[in-house]
Amino acid sequence: MLVKIIIVAFLVAILASLFSGLYFLLKDPSTSNSRRTVRALTVRVALSITFALFLALAYFMGWIHPHGVGQ
Repeated sequence: MLVKIIIVAFLVAILASLFSGLYFLLKDPSTSNSRRTVRALTVRVALSITFALFLALAYFMGWIHPHGVGQ
């Protein structure tokens, strides 16, 4: 159950970072030296890579199991 909570938390954090990047992209003035958009998207990429590594670890440790459709 803990693994499922971690997976959902990762997905929510990735979506929050993605939408914060979109917000900063739309609302920050273009003449500003603000790098908030780049930082938000960098956080999203880092979270996505960490999430993929966590899924691989969870699979190899036997915490999650793949299943096929209709099985």
